Amino acid sequence: MKRGVITAVAGCVAVLMTVFVPVSAQAAPARDRYAVGDSVMLGARNDLQKSGFGVDATESRQAYKGPSLLRKRGGRLPMNVVVHLGTNGTYPLATCKALVKAAGPDRRVFLVTVHVKRSWEKANNAVIRQCDAAFAADRVHVIDWDKAASVHPKWLYADGIHLRPAGSAGFAALLDDAVTGAVADARAAALASAAGTGKAGLQP
Repeated sequence: MKRGVITAVAGCVAVLMTVFVPVSAQAAPARDRYAVGDSVMLGARNDLQKSGFGVDATESRQAYKGPSLLRKRGGRLPMNVVVHLGTNGTYPLATCKALVKAAGPDRRVFLVTVHVKRSWEKANNAVIRQCDAAFAADRVHVIDWDKAASVHPKWLYADGIHLRPAGSAGFAALLDDAVTGAVADARAAALASAAGTGKAGLQP
């Protein structure tokens, strides 16, 4: 069974507390996580870097760019790769699958749903879930930014897409919590396997 989709609804109070805790303006040392995205992610770059993410985000990026961006980094990609594409146009299933394969079989890929009031929003989010279902549960995860943004409309500017400062912090916390949770699950699975009570998945 696939893990449940990760949202910002559960533990909302904890997330909001995290959002407003003062932090250093300097980015934290890069950890085991890397994020690729478009202008939405670009708006959260500073907060993501404070959480230890390496970030490659730029305006107007199309989904088809994803696989080549990951292939270019090759072995330099960390264990956890977060991808938020599909805001600016269609997101074919073949592209999504190619992106996961480009990350490599030993990495986790986190696919972030899109929140964009355009004709392709529903279709792109359906593709993201289909792509998730095509791979093992410990290899691909879905982070439901669409739901989080719907619950917190004040996180967004008037266009309903791009991030206000509170939205930047909320977006970064959502991604960071998702990766941290998956790493904890993998460690638990490895311990269970070592004890002869479970099947190990990807290691942290």
